[in-house]
Amino acid sequence: MLRSELERFIDEDLGQWDDSSALIPELPARGVVIAKEACIISGLAEAAEIFHYFGLKCELLFDDGEFVPAMSTVLEVSGSARGILQSERLALNFLARMSGISTLTRECVLLAGGVRVAATRKTTPGFRLFEKRAVYLGGGDTHRFNLSGAILIKDNHIMILGLKECLRRAREASSFTKKIEVEVESLEDMLIAAREGADIIMFDNMEPAKIAAGVKLLEAEGLRKRLILEASGGITLNNIKDYGASGVDVISLGALTRDAKWIDLSLEIENDGEWNAGREIP
Repeated sequence: MLRSELERFIDEDLGQWDDSSALIPELPARGVVIAKEACIISGLAEAAEIFHYFGLKCELLFDDGEFVPAMSTVLEVSGSARGILQSERLALNFLARMSGISTLTRECVLLAGGVRVAATRKTTPGFRLFEKRAVYLGGGDTHRFNLSGAILIKDNHIMILGLKECLRRAREASSFTKKIEVEVESLEDMLIAAREGADIIMFDNMEPAKIAAGVKLLEAEGLRKRLILEASGGITLNNIKDYGASGVDVISLGALTRDAKWIDLSLEIENDGEWNAGREIP
């Protein structure tokens, strides 16, 4: 991450003065981070950056995106005891949040039957890059990072201008390199979008059976091959298999970032005698 971004996170976590860590003298110490539950680990690179900022040595024992069994040590950190305590929570927050997203993403990918699983822009302000990276590390697609990534015509756009006018303006204003996606709530709008030059059609809050009927209709009209079809809205672990079998190319879920639970990780200071024996506390 950018140095300025890292320092913003650190400043937010430390505040003006860290009284608790100031109680600890500058003694050498060693600690380990343990994943207390099985997960797809991610955020290791970010945690290492945080530890390095505090002058600590950090050894990663797994790669980001790798499956980690419960009670595994995922990294070792050594150096100033005060530095370890000051960086502990921020590093764990990155690991817990990102690993939770990666783990849920991997579960969805395995259930989707080969259909691409994508995130949405339902992300935490200021933390989007890391949440999107966690989706990628879990085997998912990041979708567009921001409004500049593609033109997405949604229901509110259509309400204001009408679908055909939205598409006309999108084609007129956008670069040839930028895709135009239309969110549809009916098969009638699906056909209009397909005929009027949309590159991607998103079926919004449609049942899998209705989407499958839409796919067949596009095939009958000779429009299917040039389109990317996406299903979104109301998709969960319980029904993602059905959406995967509906004939779409992409399934996007706000749940990847909205519903992912934090993975339980902890940092434990080791006391093995080698580090602590005979030390004098200043």
